[in-house]
Amino acid sequence: MKILWTRGRPCPPFSFCALVVLITVALVSGCGGGSSSMSMPGGGMGTVVVSISDPPSCKDPNGSFEHVYLTARSVQAHIDPNATDSSSGWQELAPQLANQPMQIDLFSAPQTNCILAQLGSASLPVGSYQQIRLLLVSNTPGASDAVPSTNACAGNGYNCVVLNDGSVHELELSSQANTGLKIPPGQIAGGPIQVSAGQSVDLNIDFNACASIVQEGNGKFRLKPTLTAGQVSPNNSGIGGQVVDSVTKAPIAGTVLVAAEMPDSTGTDRLVMETATDANGNFRFCPLPTGTFDIVIVGVGPNNLPYNATSIVNVPNGTNLNAIPLVAEVGASSPAVLEGVVTASTSSGGAAVDLSLSALQSISFNSGMAVNRQLTIPLQSIPATPTSPAIASTVLVSTATNTACPAGSPANANCSLYTLVVPASNPSVAVFSSSGFSYAAPPPGSVFFTVDAIAALPMSGGVSDCSPPELSTSKDVNSQPLQVTAGTTTNVARIDFAGCS
Repeated sequence: MKILWTRGRPCPPFSFCALVVLITVALVSGCGGGSSSMSMPGGGMGTVVVSISDPPSCKDPNGSFEHVYLTARSVQAHIDPNATDSSSGWQELAPQLANQPMQIDLFSAPQTNCILAQLGSASLPVGSYQQIRLLLVSNTPGASDAVPSTNACAGNGYNCVVLNDGSVHELELSSQANTGLKIPPGQIAGGPIQVSAGQSVDLNIDFNACASIVQEGNGKFRLKPTLTAGQVSPNNSGIGGQVVDSVTKAPIAGTVLVAAEMPDSTGTDRLVMETATDANGNFRFCPLPTGTFDIVIVGVGPNNLPYNATSIVNVPNGTNLNAIPLVAEVGASSPAVLEGVVTASTSSGGAAVDLSLSALQSISFNSGMAVNRQLTIPLQSIPATPTSPAIASTVLVSTATNTACPAGSPANANCSLYTLVVPASNPSVAVFSSSGFSYAAPPPGSVFFTVDAIAALPMSGGVSDCSPPELSTSKDVNSQPLQVTAGTTTNVARIDFAGCS
């Protein structure tokens, strides 16, 4: 799901824009005891426009979800990077939602272009806004709480998922209904959102629904939000292209995933958006934050034939990449599989922790200077065949029990097993240039990965947990470099989180 402040221009047509909401000007009151009339340094007001969308990569047939419903009751921003849930000064961006909450299907088709529904309108005092949060209606609202006029969750709360078998399941929220789904300063691309007097500001908040749903062992579903944000330009049309087989030049008859990423301060690419191509191989990310992106693509074709990851780095917003060739891993029976265990503990016992998992591959390229970067590789699934079962990546896991922890795990720690389906080849890389560019052949030789894990406190809206909250490993269980082979499972060295809540 993506929240966008825009000047009212719809994003260009594409089949994966899913949920956009436009919000224009009005003076509103802050929540948490604050007042929206509070002026920031310099005084004045700026126009704000807000929308929501999500180009899902896990909708059936690429995953088990048909619908994901969330019911919004507020969208807020704050200038203080250290503001807490109860701090004054939170600025309300959609005051109409207080009396008329809106239930939104993150996986529904857009009404026109990228636009799905309008939420409301607001204006903000001038300032540098460093936190954003989205508040949802509780699944068990009080008698005096406003609720939507219709409820697609059919008695399963007001936030739910619908699976491809038609079953409806409540999406558990806990404190998120009160404290909101947060985007802290470190997850706002390009730094704080600047609101200037008499000017319009365009902010995109991406809610990756496919990486935000935890399925518990008891079959229940829980929300652990994965959100990023960044200021966007209404004059750019996003990034699009068509993915084709490098030999046949035709669209790949299988599942192709595309990610738009931006590097963090460590040189690791982090997901901004992810989608799947359509039947003709086309994709478009719309809208996107201002700046340049690394586009990373993976695919699994007929008979589970894997393709190497392909990346075009330093792509500016507003670019059509045209045909993007993916190279098949000739002779491979299926992608590679990484399996591992994460554990979590407090000072005295096991800890319940939500863990977001990523598979990283290193690349080197020259863009006026030598650059080393780690790509986040979109995680895939292997369809079932007459002789083998389906294998799905587990992007998000929870350490809820210690009953299945392997030998050698920290004493009394909770643990969870994860599976990541990845290409078994090195990435092909191209450096974007407006005058033209070419794709380097995937480097031959051994193929290495790093597994990255980020810990969060369950039912908290995404609050970091453990010390440190992020760990990674580039080793297998034998302490050798983490090397993969097509059609083979590699066991990853255990990742142990400590100092958890």
